[in-house]
Amino acid sequence: MEGDKPTTLMCTVVAVDHTNFCYRVCSVCERTLPDNINNTTSSICKYCNFNNAFNRGSSSSKRLFRVLMSIASETKVFVVICFDRVARVLFGCSADEFFDFAKLHPLSAVTAGKILEGEMLRVTLSKPKNGNAQHLRVVSVVPLRSGFRPAIETLRELYGARVGT
Repeated sequence: MEGDKPTTLMCTVVAVDHTNFCYRVCSVCERTLPDNINNTTSSICKYCNFNNAFNRGSSSSKRLFRVLMSIASETKVFVVICFDRVARVLFGCSADEFFDFAKLHPLSAVTAGKILEGEMLRVTLSKPKNGNAQHLRVVSVVPLRSGFRPAIETLRELYGARVGT
């Protein structure tokens, strides 16, 4: 990538990290929340509850995608990160829906990675705005295969799951 301008390229998905595909945020302000499930306050946003003192506990949490993957262009292999808006195109559902599906079908995250491997995509990459971030961001994605199906559709078919289960 040259300079700070986003770059669009054709690529192939080489691998998808299935170990940590989402993170928790406040459903009101979308600030990142701790992943510690054992702590009962982990799903309550301290910021929203502080500002909303009369209605404590009103904020809840949701999950957003944060998918790390390797893509290959003609000349280079990149490790990139796809956040929620882009990952929804590839997965075909919300991170909460995928998380719930993965709880019922434990190998579905691994299988989703295998489903997406080899997919041809047109991606737009940008450099991270945060100085501590390591990976290029995928800011848009367009699957190039005419028969592309989001991962959740194939997973439902493989596991025999109906929509809504």
